[in-house]
Amino acid sequence: MTKPKKVLGIDIGGSGVKGAVVNTKSGKLYTKRFRIPTPQPATPEAIAGVVKKIAEHFKWTGLIGAGFPGVVQQGIVRTAANVDDAWINTDIETLLSKATNCPVHVLNDADVAGFGEMKFGAGKKEKGSVYLITVGTGLGTVMFIKGKLVPNLEMGHIILHGEDAEKYASDAAREREGLDWEVWAGRFNEYLERIEALTWPDLIIIGGGVSKKDDKFFSHIKTRAKIVPAKLLNEAGIIGAAVAAKAHFS
Repeated sequence: MTKPKKVLGIDIGGSGVKGAVVNTKSGKLYTKRFRIPTPQPATPEAIAGVVKKIAEHFKWTGLIGAGFPGVVQQGIVRTAANVDDAWINTDIETLLSKATNCPVHVLNDADVAGFGEMKFGAGKKEKGSVYLITVGTGLGTVMFIKGKLVPNLEMGHIILHGEDAEKYASDAAREREGLDWEVWAGRFNEYLERIEALTWPDLIIIGGGVSKKDDKFFSHIKTRAKIVPAKLLNEAGIIGAAVAAKAHFS
């Protein structure tokens, strides 16, 4: 199959499902993002219906790449922390392909954000160990070593203070508990200290919704590794999903 220049990228999240048509050579969006709130409960059938609506919105008939908030192995969902448990063991690629009548490739949402940042963003040309964290409803984590992906790295679920780290240090936790940015940054820094002790990255990239608010908390973060905000901001998942799909189907 020839490599397509245009791919529909879709970012499935705990609060919203977003899509846009991506130029996979430049990393730019051909279209404005189209967002639909994540249905509750976020069952496979409900999410598939939303993905279908996004494809229809763009009158799309080509390749689709998607990021999903859970472990995805060879197209099969293995975990579903921020969506419905009915997703576990679902063949998500077949489900979404049937819903859209398009070829679909799906990876973990942090993994696709990492693809975007490594190709077009803050990780471009980095040779060492790069750790990206998407901070939003949860803590999505991805690591690249010499440009190669370590897939399904679920380090947002390490234990901090007796609970899942993302329940303690995610942006959703900040909003839920009404924390100011400095207090939340202290929590997030605890998380980063644990990550550095376990993985020793050369570069840490902060993505997700908070990446465009780095001025509010970066001054309170202290790490051994260089730490930077994601350049693609919350478009990283859409762009990376498209890039990953292009590579998969080429």
